[in-house]
Amino acid sequence: MPEVVDQVALARLYGEPLFAIPQDLYIPPDALEIFLEAFEGPLDLLLYLIRKQNFNILDIPMAAVTRQYLEYVDEIRTRNLELAAEYLLMAAMLIEIKSRMLLPPKKAAEGEEPEDPRAELVRRLLEYEQMKLAGARLNALPQFGRDFLKAQVTIEQSLQPRFPDVHLADLQEAWRDILKRAKLVQHHRITREELSVREYMSQLLRTLQGRKFVEFEELFNPEKGSTVLVVTFIALLELAKETLVEIVQAEAFAPIYVRLAYQPA
Repeated sequence: MPEVVDQVALARLYGEPLFAIPQDLYIPPDALEIFLEAFEGPLDLLLYLIRKQNFNILDIPMAAVTRQYLEYVDEIRTRNLELAAEYLLMAAMLIEIKSRMLLPPKKAAEGEEPEDPRAELVRRLLEYEQMKLAGARLNALPQFGRDFLKAQVTIEQSLQPRFPDVHLADLQEAWRDILKRAKLVQHHRITREELSVREYMSQLLRTLQGRKFVEFEELFNPEKGSTVLVVTFIALLELAKETLVEIVQAEAFAPIYVRLAYQPA
């Protein structure tokens, strides 16, 4: 029985429980290929190695990082050169920086510190890490299609058609058309005629009774003159005001229709 009994075995090797990863564990090249494909590029792998070893990114130990980086890239180079190409370029840069650090530093002007060969690499790593963290924060936000879906509800609409409201401008235009037609047939006779709005309201109700819709223009008789037209129009407005009739229009610029507000069964 193993000495450690409180831990959960990571795996079983030849039937025996394994509680820790062996230090000499062999990683096949195919697994390393998948491992490299999981990174987004050479900077991503380099940043992973630095953070994994808890190195200070502002004071990178180039020897250790370069050695670890080359161990990963050398395993895959012989199997997938296309995948390892950009990683090899970064490896060459690491070797160059490591070599420059072994040489005596160049003399700098008085009062200035000598240039650090790692400065450009550190700048690129810091910028890349900032962009990677920003991308992770954006990815954590809820996304349509991944974290939530748009609710769609089908509503059965009533079979009864709902006509849009008649605009005042449409009613005025229809009234002007009737007045133009009345002027064409009007007679120049001077007479005194007493007209009752209530009487014409009753006439309009009788005309609309038993009919679903009556076209607006059919309610007016231009041959009777403009006086009768005015009284008829006022009577129609009074009926609409008292909600005894409805003035409807199927769509914009369509004919205007009048109907009784209440249709007897």
